[in-house]
Amino acid sequence: MNMNNKNLFSLFEEAFKSAPDKIAFETETGRHYHFSELLQKSAQFANLLTSAGAGPGDRVAVQVEKTVEAVLLYLGCLRAGLVYLPLNTAYKSAELSYFLEDSRPAVVVCDPQNETSLRSISEDCGVKEVFTLSKTGEGTLVEKAADQLTEQAVILRTDNDLAAILYTSGTTGRSKGAMLTHRNLATNAQSLVNAWAFNENDVLLHALPIFHVHGLFVALHCAFLKANTVLFLAKFDPNKVIERLPRSTVFMGVPTFYVRLLSAPELNREACKNMRLFTAGSAPLLEDTFNEFETRTGHVILERYGMSEAGMITSNPYDGKRIAGSVGFPLDNEVRICDDEGNIVADGEIGVLEIKGPNVFLGYWNMPEKTAAEFRPDGYFITGDMAKKRPDGYYQIVGRAKDLIISGGYNVYPKEIESYLDEMPGVLESAVVGKPHPDFGEAVVAFIVPDGTKEVTEQQVIEFVKENLANFKVPKQVQILEELPRNTMGKVQKNELRKQLEAG
Repeated sequence: MNMNNKNLFSLFEEAFKSAPDKIAFETETGRHYHFSELLQKSAQFANLLTSAGAGPGDRVAVQVEKTVEAVLLYLGCLRAGLVYLPLNTAYKSAELSYFLEDSRPAVVVCDPQNETSLRSISEDCGVKEVFTLSKTGEGTLVEKAADQLTEQAVILRTDNDLAAILYTSGTTGRSKGAMLTHRNLATNAQSLVNAWAFNENDVLLHALPIFHVHGLFVALHCAFLKANTVLFLAKFDPNKVIERLPRSTVFMGVPTFYVRLLSAPELNREACKNMRLFTAGSAPLLEDTFNEFETRTGHVILERYGMSEAGMITSNPYDGKRIAGSVGFPLDNEVRICDDEGNIVADGEIGVLEIKGPNVFLGYWNMPEKTAAEFRPDGYFITGDMAKKRPDGYYQIVGRAKDLIISGGYNVYPKEIESYLDEMPGVLESAVVGKPHPDFGEAVVAFIVPDGTKEVTEQQVIEFVKENLANFKVPKQVQILEELPRNTMGKVQKNELRKQLEAG
């Protein structure tokens, strides 16, 4: 390995070469991919992307279903020094137009059924080539890669070269592209391997999506660094998970997964006897779920806290007490809790969590002003999450600034939905809040004030949002009001709306 090459793939390559004949992925159909195949096929993808005109630093936008081939594409991008840009499979054309216009990718990879619409969007954004990849791992990407060489030198990258851009929802309705470097991803992965005691014998049971931090960077990077076998499910299915638990040692999930696992009578201590670690994140885990899981399985879920802009930031200890509702201690980064002016608050007081370290992103793509506003002069990033430090030193996330809603592990910013609702014929104004939900963590609820020109119903509002935005942003409930509650400054009082929901 070239010690001067900071390309994240060079770390993976070293691990893959140490176990060429070991199974890297086993799909739910029983198909096996060995680590030698990961090396060869990632080289073929890298060579294909390069031949399509993508050079180091160019973006590759990817909106495909979860397959091993999609992971190989990610590895090929790293290998070729390209910037991987995964997009949620739920996004629709209005959202995709923005992402492609903003990121100007050299190559787009999409599901065959979306090819026509993506090609027309791509033409306006300077995209050089559009490839397809289906949910069965077939398409023009795989067909054309088969003709490429199975070797490719890993492109030289520095610590601060970009490896990926992850779009996070913007509170103003405009998504921000978090720029993640090879150093950000490498240091975070190594930190987690150490913190969670990964070893060469681990088997990772993978049921998360792979278009965001949790499934792609947290879960897979740990497995790659130790050349672990991954039991790869296309999506979360409680029965398929329970069936594979006896052959697994690690499972990572969102709270929704654990709620659904607990509803299956087959989940018991016997099924989990070979497991050593269950982690939860992406949304708060209810204490009832935490306690019931321990009672049923004998395992204490390890909660941790992270975000697109920094990967994992804190974690409950692997060896030591794990506390329900706590996110544990800082990993290899510095954290502090401050007031709005950046003054550190006393332990036990609530403030905004600020972080600094090698895992913290470079900034937001094409948004220098936004980036500058989110960092303190001494380099700390303002997360926007409200937190406090308990007397025992454990950190707790107590709420979210800016009214973020987390539904099923996905971030939903009310402003984006409100912007669409306010354009709906018959709607004067709207307000969107989150409501506790036993399965999703939070459900999106919309309050609508009609303008009197036409009748507006709950179903019409839901259908209108569904046409324009991803399903996880669609309101589960709509209430029609004569007016929205406001304070003396004219600002909508969302806390009053939440009280109305609690009162039923």
